Amino acid sequence: MSTWQSFRSLARAMFLGFRRDRGALFFTVLFPLMFLVVFGGVFGHQTSSKVDIVEIGAAPLIDGALAHDADLRKTMKVTRYATSAAALRKVEKGDASAAVEQRDGTLVVHYSAADQVKAGTVRGLLGAVVQAANQEASGKPPTYRMSDVQVEDDSLKAIQFFTPSLLGWALASAGVFGASQTLVTWRTKGMLRRLRLSPAPIATVFGARVAVSLAVAMVQLGLFLAVAQLPVFGLKLVGAWWMAIPTVVAGVLAFLGIGMLIGAWAKTQETAQSVTQLVVLPMAFLGGSFFPLDDAPVWMRTLSYVFPLRYLNEAMLNVMGRGLGPGSALPQIGVLLGVAVVTAFIASRLFRWDAS
Repeated sequence: MSTWQSFRSLARAMFLGFRRDRGALFFTVLFPLMFLVVFGGVFGHQTSSKVDIVEIGAAPLIDGALAHDADLRKTMKVTRYATSAAALRKVEKGDASAAVEQRDGTLVVHYSAADQVKAGTVRGLLGAVVQAANQEASGKPPTYRMSDVQVEDDSLKAIQFFTPSLLGWALASAGVFGASQTLVTWRTKGMLRRLRLSPAPIATVFGARVAVSLAVAMVQLGLFLAVAQLPVFGLKLVGAWWMAIPTVVAGVLAFLGIGMLIGAWAKTQETAQSVTQLVVLPMAFLGGSFFPLDDAPVWMRTLSYVFPLRYLNEAMLNVMGRGLGPGSALPQIGVLLGVAVVTAFIASRLFRWDAS
């Protein structure tokens, strides 16, 4: 039997085994989709108070309010930019809550739909500043007014920002759990020993497992996009959204590497399952899958850079939600591929053919 025939037979057997496992199908495909539907229905019911604002040029109205209001200085952080392009770019990338410029008596607020709670907070806060300035000019027509402008296209909706994060969590869970449990099961049941004695090269065996995982990930991606584009949610795919495909591939390889590392080290299924949960659950929360990291404490945002899920979520958010170009995902893809190489190397050093 040729290597290609061995690969095809093994991949088909693994895929059929996955398809017949109702538990694996549910937790890999349907369970994450349930979260997408729930989040799509209740998105926006959160609170946030601290905002970062960038000034475009001079905004005397804001500067004066900050100079006389200590509480406002605790709530609002202001950084000044000379040009609008750089300021608006920070808002588009999610690095600032809003960009503000003063045009005579009008305070123009450029906000992003990436976090509608933060956008609402900014508009409410600056609206209060404008109102206070008008009250000081009592007896006269309102001196100042505020105008808010979304930096993205008007058709952009919130679904485009939590679809990538929930998809990232689904891919991470499937990759780590699938690889760790498969490897430990094969070892404890003696399947690895039989495969070692079979004509198929071991690289073909593991290559087939990777191919099946990538195929399942593409199915997950397709289902998430199909559900999110339903009229009730209204996901719009524009620009370089297709970069989500190589990003997903890099993410799956990284999480398979982590799963292989756990499976190579663990001696029993119970140990592998416990360690996998200890890895996946903190990674889901600290990777930005369930809540935005912008409002998290500094120590939490710093710690999140340890987890590869942050890079997967950030890359997909850039190309699927923020409408940035293909290059915006390349650094994160590089990190994910690096994680895949390092974890696969360590797993190969810890690998054992049998449970003894």
